Amino acid sequence: MHKQASLNSVKLAIALRQSCIDEPYSMARFGRDLIAGVTVGIIAIPLAMALAIASGVPPQHGLYTAIIAGIVIAVTGGSRYSISGPTAAFVVILYPVAQQFGVGGLLMATLISGLFLVAMGMARLGRLIEYIPPSVTLGFTGGIAIVIATLQIKDFFGLSVPEMPETYLGKVEALAAALPSWQWGDTLVGVATLAVLLLWPRLRLPVPGHLPAVLVGVGLGFGLHYFGVDVATIGSKFSYTLADGTQGMGIPPIAPTLVMPWALPGPDGLPVEWNLAAVERLLPAAFSMAMLGAIESLLCAVVLDGMTGRKHSSNAELVGQGLGNIFAPFFGGITATAAIARSAANVRAGATSPISGIVHALVVLAAILVLAPWLSWLPLSAMAALLLIVAWNMSEAHKVVELIRRAPKSDVLVLLVCLSLTVIFDMVIAITFGVILASLLFMREIAKMTKLHDLAEHKRYAHEVPDNGLLYKINGPLFFAAAERVFAELEAQVKGHKVLVLQMEAVSILDAGGLSAFLHFGKQMAKAGVELRVAELQFQPLKTLARAKVRPQPGKLEFYGSLEEALKGEHLHEAAVN
Repeated sequence: MHKQASLNSVKLAIALRQSCIDEPYSMARFGRDLIAGVTVGIIAIPLAMALAIASGVPPQHGLYTAIIAGIVIAVTGGSRYSISGPTAAFVVILYPVAQQFGVGGLLMATLISGLFLVAMGMARLGRLIEYIPPSVTLGFTGGIAIVIATLQIKDFFGLSVPEMPETYLGKVEALAAALPSWQWGDTLVGVATLAVLLLWPRLRLPVPGHLPAVLVGVGLGFGLHYFGVDVATIGSKFSYTLADGTQGMGIPPIAPTLVMPWALPGPDGLPVEWNLAAVERLLPAAFSMAMLGAIESLLCAVVLDGMTGRKHSSNAELVGQGLGNIFAPFFGGITATAAIARSAANVRAGATSPISGIVHALVVLAAILVLAPWLSWLPLSAMAALLLIVAWNMSEAHKVVELIRRAPKSDVLVLLVCLSLTVIFDMVIAITFGVILASLLFMREIAKMTKLHDLAEHKRYAHEVPDNGLLYKINGPLFFAAAERVFAELEAQVKGHKVLVLQMEAVSILDAGGLSAFLHFGKQMAKAGVELRVAELQFQPLKTLARAKVRPQPGKLEFYGSLEEALKGEHLHEAAVN
C-alpha cells in the first residue's frame, strides 16, 4: 500500500503491525518499551484516580479506564506512541452527566461516544482536525482548564459544599459561600503537594514529579492524622461492596470485572429505566465526548509526530479510540482518549511501539491488585493539587499570550469567544460557534484581498485602451463575499463609457455567488450599452461559465484568450467559452 494511502486507511492495529511486525522487534526495543510503560504507568495511577473523582465517580473507575481503554486503544489504534486513559479535558462534560445520570448513565454515554468515534473513523473524517484553527483549540482548552481548576478549589481547601450547581457562575458562588468552612489541614497538604510539583522539575531528575509530590502529601496527611487533625482521603470519602458482600474503604483490590453498563445504578442508587427518551437525553453529551475525544486524540498524535518524525493514521486512530470507549464501559471504565502529557512522557522515556501503552495499563492493574489499601490514604487535597498542575499545563498559557500578542485581532476575538463560551456553556457550543466565527472572519479577510486595479493608468496599456473605454484587472477570488462589492464598484466606474475590458488572469475561483454577480453585471452592462470584454480566464472560472452555458454575445459580451486581443477587439473563437 502507498504510504499516504496507509496513513488514511482504517485498518485495525496498523500502528502495532507497522512498529512490531513490519519493523524488526528486538529484545532491546522491548526493554525500552518496558521502561517507558512503567514510567508512564506510575504517572497514570494518581492521575487516573484524581480525574475520576473530578468527573464525579469513584476513583477505581479512572483506573479501570486506564487499564481497559489503555490496552484496547494501544492494540487497535493508529498512533504508535499514544497513551490513552481518562483526561482532564473530559471533566467538564463527564461531571454533569454523572450528577444527572449516575455511574450507569455515564458509562452508557461513554459507550455511545465510542460508536460515534468508530463511525467517524470509518467515514474517514480523521483529517478534519486540520480545519480547526489554533485560536479555537486554544480557546476551548483554556476554558476547560479554567473550569477544571475551579472544581479543584473544594477539595484543595477542604470546603463543605453540599451540592455543586450545574452552571459555572453557580459553582463560583457556591465555592465563595463555602470559604468559611475551609480546613487548614487539607489546605496544608494541598499546598505542600503543589509546591513539590512546581519545584521538582528544577531538580532535573529522571523520576516524574507526580510520585514524590503524592508521597509528600500522604506523609503529611499521616502526620496530621497522628496529631488529631483530620484530612479527607480517598478512603474517608469512597467505599465499595464486593460481590460476596465484603465492604471496604477506598478502592476495591480486584481487577476490573465484566459489568453491564445499563444495569448500573443512577444518581439515586436505583437502576436507571432505559428507554428511547433516556438515550436521547444522553446523545448530546455522548456526541460532545466523541468530538472532544477525536480532537484531543488527533492533536496528541500530531504532537507525537512532531517529536518522533513518524506519521500516524488518523482514521485508524479514531476507530481505535472508539473501540476503547466501547469496551471500557463493560469493565467500569469511563471516557478515554489519548493524553498528550502522558504520551509525551512515553516518548521521552524511550518508547518505540504501542507495547509501552500495554505495559502502562498492566502497571496500573498491578497497582490495584497490590497497592489498593495504600492508595486509599491518598489525600483529596493532594489529588486536587495534581489536577491544578494538569489544568495549568492544559491551558498552554504561553501559547495564548503569544497568540494575543502577535496574531491578528480576528484570531484573538475567536480565542476569547471560545474560551468564554466553554466556561459559561460547554465545549460543543464553543467549538461550533468558534469555527463558524473563524470561518466568517477568514472569508471577510479573503474578500478584502479581492481588488480592482485600473490598468489604464499603467504606461504599458494607456495608449491601447479603446476610445471611451475602461481597462480593469480583478485580482483575487470572485466568491460570494467579494463579487457583489467588486461588480458594484465597476458599475459605478463604467458610467459614461462604451467599452469595459476585464483582465481576469488573477481570478482563481468563481463560485455560484460570483457567477450570479457576474451574470447580473453582464445584463446591467448590456442595458447600459456597454460592451463587456473578458480576457485571460483561468481554468476554474472558465469551467464554471461553461457549465452555466454562458455564451458570447456579439457587441455585448465577448471572451478573449489574451489581453492584447481584448484591447483590439479581435475576437478569437477558440478562446471563447464554448
